[in-house]
Amino acid sequence: MSTDTSVADVPRTSRSSRGGGDRGDRSTPTQRRQHGPRPAVRTVDVLKWVYLGVGVVFALVPFIWMVSGSFRSESDLFHNPASLFPTSVTMHGYVGVWQQLSFVRLLVNTFVFAGVTTALTLLFDSMCAYALARMRFVGRNVAFVIVIATLMVPFQVTLIPVFVELFHFGWLNTYQGLIVPRATSAFGIFLFRQFFVSIPPELDEAARIDGAGHWRIYWQVVLPLAKPAIATVAVLNGMNLWNDLLWPLVVTTSNDMLTLPAGLTLFGGQHVTDHAILLAGATISLVPIAIAFFFAQKYFVAGVATSGLK
Repeated sequence: MSTDTSVADVPRTSRSSRGGGDRGDRSTPTQRRQHGPRPAVRTVDVLKWVYLGVGVVFALVPFIWMVSGSFRSESDLFHNPASLFPTSVTMHGYVGVWQQLSFVRLLVNTFVFAGVTTALTLLFDSMCAYALARMRFVGRNVAFVIVIATLMVPFQVTLIPVFVELFHFGWLNTYQGLIVPRATSAFGIFLFRQFFVSIPPELDEAARIDGAGHWRIYWQVVLPLAKPAIATVAVLNGMNLWNDLLWPLVVTTSNDMLTLPAGLTLFGGQHVTDHAILLAGATISLVPIAIAFFFAQKYFVAGVATSGLK
């Protein structure tokens, strides 16, 4: 009887021990979750959000002031220039843009200059980058180093020689004079080349088995995979060209060939400066860039993140 009792008691004891152990194991993670994150992690997160918030404020305040100033009168701007919001909303600035400036002509010139130049930059830079990344020839690395070295040469150094060449060609005050000298970019070549290197070379070999040459591989294999790099170069070059002030001022002397930034600057010097009109013109000029970046931001971020992998 004593043996049976002890044998029967053993499973009950072990079962109760296992059950208690299970309950203890299940409650431990719950208790840990109830304690919440450690204070050090919470402090780091708070500091991170504070840093990001300060950066957003510094980035947005000038933009908000510019947009707000375009809806303010001249007296309101001078009475309280630090205010971010107008005391009374007026469309004087936007009406003045159309009445006192050849705004449509300036806008067309800017679209032609920035749009055509960006398209040519994408074509020529990607072709050059394909040769540097996917073709084997003597001096390839030397050519790439020379391209990178041109990034260290300021644009102002070559400004006068290029102007003299355009003068001899008779290209001053012409679209070709604005576009052709800016149709390539060393930065674009570098960015495309870095992205093309990351594309597996096995795709080229498979295309060659099907009888494709370099042009077909470049156009039908490499470029469709390079949408992030294309979007990145297009946004960066397009933004720089759209906001370019020095080059249009040097190459053009006629008001009919000025771009929007150059036209707004000359307007401020030729007349009594109306800041509301200048701010309205600057606000309108930002709209195309904002729209382009909105539609290309997904590819833009991917291009910046992956172009420097190799």
